Amino acid sequence: MAAALDNVEVTYGARAALGPFSLRLEPGEIVALVGPSGCGKSTALRLLAGLEQPTRGRVERLAGRGETSVVFQAPTLMPWASAEANVALPLELAKVPREEARARAREALAKVRLAGAEGAKPAQLSGGMAMRVSLARALVTRPRLLLLDEPFAALDEITRRALADDIQALWAELKPAIVFVTHNVEEAIYMASRLVVMTSGPGRIAAETKIEGPMPRPPGFRVTQAFRETAEKVSHDLALAMAQAA
Repeated sequence: MAAALDNVEVTYGARAALGPFSLRLEPGEIVALVGPSGCGKSTALRLLAGLEQPTRGRVERLAGRGETSVVFQAPTLMPWASAEANVALPLELAKVPREEARARAREALAKVRLAGAEGAKPAQLSGGMAMRVSLARALVTRPRLLLLDEPFAALDEITRRALADDIQALWAELKPAIVFVTHNVEEAIYMASRLVVMTSGPGRIAAETKIEGPMPRPPGFRVTQAFRETAEKVSHDLALAMAQAA
């Protein structure tokens, strides 16, 4: 097991934000969470990251340094530092010698197709490039659990698709377990081997779908009949979940 949420609930004052909600993630598995705004998708991710504690229930997660990495919707880069320095930061915080940390940062940047941009500051990067730096920083520690909180939300469609392929290529090499939060049903189906539909808040599991097909996704996967049928099923599940909560 890579991580698990066991019957967790999260409340903020009198407002219930999540749960009861249970999720078990196996090593190397990619799970997508989809649901309406405010259903608790990001809350579940923060529980898995150890950034928040449940009001009730239990969280099991990999607690070692560098075992879990998070990529947020915004790149959250240090604006005064180079791409290389931003990526090296988690290693340097873990007391990895500076030269080794910088070498590993350059290697991580090359893997996300940013070789040659090591010295660029965040203000000099496009949105897609900044997100690639954030992804390189998350992967430089070779985590066993990677948490992605709508990392493509602010990007154009072409950049979103390119980054989705980049993440799958990196997954094929490193095989971390991944939880991917998104509002986009087709993006979730493309990225994940299992898709969880959540109800409106407080989020619960409304439906689960196993996504068939090879990983990483081959060219043309989005136009296959199986992909279209799965998209229709998941969209129907999501509509039912929202209707039941209304």
